[in-house]
Amino acid sequence: MSTLEVKDLHVSVEEKEILKGVNLTLKTGEIHAIMGPNGTGKSTLSAVIMGNPHYEITQGDILLDGQSILEMEVDERARKGLFLAMQYPSEIPGITNAEFMRAAINAKRPEDDTISVMEFIKKLDEKMALLNMPEEMAERYLNEGFSGGEKKRNEILQLLMVEPTFAILDEIDSGLDIDALQVVAKGVNEMRSDDFGALIITHYQRLLNYITPDVVHIMMDGKVVLTGDADLAKKLEAEGYAGLSAELGIDYKEEE
Repeated sequence: MSTLEVKDLHVSVEEKEILKGVNLTLKTGEIHAIMGPNGTGKSTLSAVIMGNPHYEITQGDILLDGQSILEMEVDERARKGLFLAMQYPSEIPGITNAEFMRAAINAKRPEDDTISVMEFIKKLDEKMALLNMPEEMAERYLNEGFSGGEKKRNEILQLLMVEPTFAILDEIDSGLDIDALQVVAKGVNEMRSDDFGALIITHYQRLLNYITPDVVHIMMDGKVVLTGDADLAKKLEAEGYAGLSAELGIDYKEEE
């Protein structure tokens, strides 16, 4: 069993504190969901776990199997088994999907044990079929000219191909219609195993109708204020953030 632990994490951007003491522990075999209003620090948390240098960690730690990863570069964190599906994936002209994914797979393997072309193609065909993706997408430049839905499916395809230990999925449901949402959820559920853990960041219960989380965290004002099981997301859907914060005695102001 592997563990990803966030301990008393405080993070600032341009001297403005965004995260104000986040604590959570994710283990392989578990899927956690983080919900919260806009501006509460959910995407900041995902970026900091992956090592985005734009953010300043002023206090706390992030541990992978008990080892601090704060001094690790992004690529080292990826090789250690972390994966981030971004809310807004970048377009990279000149590099095809297939080239990018094969390079990502090989980066995690010893130099004398790279994946064979035939093994890679077989795996790629299987995963693209699972996600109802046309074969030609493998030869398109990475995310270039992709629709929002295509970008999200492509992120899940990368997840299935790379097979990380922990995945942070930042609003993978944003802008998706029901059909695309179901396909994306199918890909995440395909990864569920004792050797995989996921942290899903979302605003809405609807994604959690297709991916049932083991644990739900509610974030407000830069902190996790409540943790529970899947029913907590349904409670939030019924009461809204204002209702839940009133129940918890938290001062809540909706972002404009």
